[in-house]
Amino acid sequence: MHDLLDPRVDIVFKRIFGSEHNRDVLLAFLNSTFREAGETPLTEIVLLNPYTEADGPDDKQSIMDIKAKTAKGELLNIEMQLFNPYHMEKRTLFYWAEMYYHQIPKGSNYNALKKCVTINILNYSCLPNDRYHSVFHLREDHTGIALLDDIEIHVMELTKLDQHSIPLDRGGLVNWLLFLKGVDRSNWEVLTMKEPMLKKAMDTLEFLSQDAAARMAYDARMKALSDEKSRIEGARAEAKAETAARLLAMGIDIQTIAKATGLSVEEIKALTPLQ
Repeated sequence: MHDLLDPRVDIVFKRIFGSEHNRDVLLAFLNSTFREAGETPLTEIVLLNPYTEADGPDDKQSIMDIKAKTAKGELLNIEMQLFNPYHMEKRTLFYWAEMYYHQIPKGSNYNALKKCVTINILNYSCLPNDRYHSVFHLREDHTGIALLDDIEIHVMELTKLDQHSIPLDRGGLVNWLLFLKGVDRSNWEVLTMKEPMLKKAMDTLEFLSQDAAARMAYDARMKALSDEKSRIEGARAEAKAETAARLLAMGIDIQTIAKATGLSVEEIKALTPLQ
């Protein structure tokens, strides 16, 4: 039996949730998400960018996210992030605004604008809370009243999901996230007891894991993602070093600089202050 591919890798995630054949899987996942947020489940969705083969492993536009429309015309964007990019919060707002803005031609009636929902599933911690599922709207600070309901952003952080303290037969969104996080295959049957559509997602993952072409595409994508992660980490390390060098030049003590930048004392001592 082949090792399973990682469903958190975008090319696999989209094959499971973003193909026409698995539109019912995406609908079940979305309804688990909205039920947990206290919202009305959806009856139907239309995929706006169903899975297609990418031109190459670096072709992010064709494989990174899933776009869909509800029966009421509301727009959905679902994205899986394996690694932490720069400025995720601002990036999320930018993509939400782009989705909202491009609904109507310039000068058209604003009443035609529909609600847009962004769902980010993160393989790292992002928000300063303990919740694995956070939901954001646009509300007044003192009374909590909504300005309007057109903006909705879900952030799901897999790192905050402790599978050891959550019953596997709980059902709902948590079971979908445990599947994505990589719960042991021996527990799959328990996960599907209250989320039967998960079985189709699992079957898709097993099929892809045994398919030679899918595995080759997966390996190529993993290499591209690893290279991207290295570039991001290298840029962050360089930025930290530049900050530390500036602080040294200002006469700030090394212990304070270490706390501010996350660099070790040895790394800071090796820097030459900026002239």
